[in-house]
Amino acid sequence: MKLTASREDFLGPLQSVIGVVERRQTMPILANVLLAARDGKLSITGSDLEVELVATRAVDSQTDGEITVPGRKLLDIFKALPEKTSVTLTSEGERVTLKAGRSRFALSSLPAAEFPLVEDIKAQQTLSIAQVDLRKLIDKTSFAMAQQDVRYYLNGLLLETEARTLRAVATDGHRLALCEAELPAMATTAQQVIVPRKGVLELQRILGTDGTVELAIGTNHIRVEIGDIRFTSKLIDGRFPEYSRVVPANPTKLIHTDRDLLRQSLQRTAILSNEKYRGIRLNLKSGLLTVQAHNPEQEEAEDQVEVTYSGEELEIGFNVNYLLDALSALDVGQVELGLTDSNSSCLVRSPGKAEARYVVMPMRL
Repeated sequence: MKLTASREDFLGPLQSVIGVVERRQTMPILANVLLAARDGKLSITGSDLEVELVATRAVDSQTDGEITVPGRKLLDIFKALPEKTSVTLTSEGERVTLKAGRSRFALSSLPAAEFPLVEDIKAQQTLSIAQVDLRKLIDKTSFAMAQQDVRYYLNGLLLETEARTLRAVATDGHRLALCEAELPAMATTAQQVIVPRKGVLELQRILGTDGTVELAIGTNHIRVEIGDIRFTSKLIDGRFPEYSRVVPANPTKLIHTDRDLLRQSLQRTAILSNEKYRGIRLNLKSGLLTVQAHNPEQEEAEDQVEVTYSGEELEIGFNVNYLLDALSALDVGQVELGLTDSNSSCLVRSPGKAEARYVVMPMRL
């Protein structure tokens, strides 16, 4: 294989896929990226067996072929080269040579045949969705995914198709985030899949805001085509909890207030909350919400926020971080908190809009 391209033509695709390439792998081949030159195009593939990323760029390839080289070393070399340098890459046997100006690098390689590739994902349906909408679904829900929970199906994001709706749901058992986006066309089948945490974070990293993306959903994999980048991830084989049971349908106590004022009040009060449990107490009465916190050092904090509310008085405790995460995910001026009693969960959303909803379980203080 022999090809010539600018430093940027190598660097761009390499930076797109390097997120899944680790320096130390149980399989040495996974520390490498696969370089494949065909018909004037270079594709660079990175994989960790769970997530695969392929980025493609047009190049001047004198001889087609494919080879694998250490991914992080290759990235460091291209980063160190001057901008817009012309680079010639040549592979001979188990060596890959890079020539750029007066610089020359010889890297060891492993056979391309050993590199694990996901070819056909046996897609059950393919959807088109605005890239900005898919990014919004992930941005507004992924923070609620569990981390290393024994209930492995919580360590990921549920994607659900239903009629003309694509829905994302994440929960760690203490809070839940749900967001919906409208599809341009009807989904061919109602389907639920769980994308693992690493796949969600990589997809979030490479998603932009322009144009549409193609989303192919199979039984064991999901694949997203984003311009010159192809993302493929394994799916978690498990049953996601029935989230609709957790979302309060008609909370009896509705509180409306300014999102920023509430968030700032919670942040101030949280300074003196218990560092381990992060508990705060909300005291609700007509027109006023009092936020209180205390810690084992006998320190206390109290703050008040004006709210629109005229119902019964209520006292309830929450993990302040969960409330702050939900408020941060809502990019609106006014928020609505829905409560029923001191033992029921809190529903956080934008008044009159149901596309993004957050549920926070109460805690005993």
